[in-house]
Amino acid sequence: MTLSLFQSALGLASGSLVGFTLGLVGGGGSILAVPLLVYLVGVTNPHVAIGTSAVAVAANAAVNLGTHARARNVKWRCALVFTVAGVIGAFGGSTIGKMVDGQKLLALFAVLMMAVGALMLRKRSGEGDDGVRLGRENFFKLVGIGLATGALSGFFGIGGGFLIVPGLILATGMPILYAVGSSLVAVTGFGLTTAANYAFSGLVDWPLAGLFIGGGILGGLLGASLASKLAVRKGALNNVFAGLIFAVAIYMLVKSLNLL
Repeated sequence: MTLSLFQSALGLASGSLVGFTLGLVGGGGSILAVPLLVYLVGVTNPHVAIGTSAVAVAANAAVNLGTHARARNVKWRCALVFTVAGVIGAFGGSTIGKMVDGQKLLALFAVLMMAVGALMLRKRSGEGDDGVRLGRENFFKLVGIGLATGALSGFFGIGGGFLIVPGLILATGMPILYAVGSSLVAVTGFGLTTAANYAFSGLVDWPLAGLFIGGGILGGLLGASLASKLAVRKGALNNVFAGLIFAVAIYMLVKSLNLL
């Protein structure tokens, strides 16, 4: 796809919006990447939008992982077991996703977005076991949940943090802070796997991915800065963002089913 100057500007702005929402509300922002690429930037092939967004998701997750790793918020052994299992799932999911009709894929994506919105409305507890370790009692839980979330992540070309975070908590009982930090190992791994699978089929627009990543870094810095000032309103911001996700999902569903 040859980008016009206007489309390039929209790609940069879209990446900034995704990065900003991730920095501001701490999750769910990358679910907007595909609809922004399709309906705002004008990517006509949904599979190219998914492949391109996967590249951006992996890059942004890797940047954020460095921050959490320095703060010692990553339970590496648990995260790596989850990620290895999830990479297998992501490869399978992305392979199947490439075979599904683009418009049907967007309709399914819209349904997933509604589930994300619902999960964002739930209150998260900060309690958990700070000293959690990889062991026999949680190994198979990590593998099973990792496979499932990886498959969904690969199928839709998303980071999947909204599934990975509760999945890690369910499998290990770790606190939310460690689950968020550890989830970025998986998001990076899943994103790279999906991106590589789509790139192999020529379904990644690399210049657009570069613009999206650059915008995401800038937007993320601004969102993170604003988040500290609006910490007392985080719950309200989460609710507003969940509402936005619902609205975009309904629009996508209507468009993909040709109801407009």
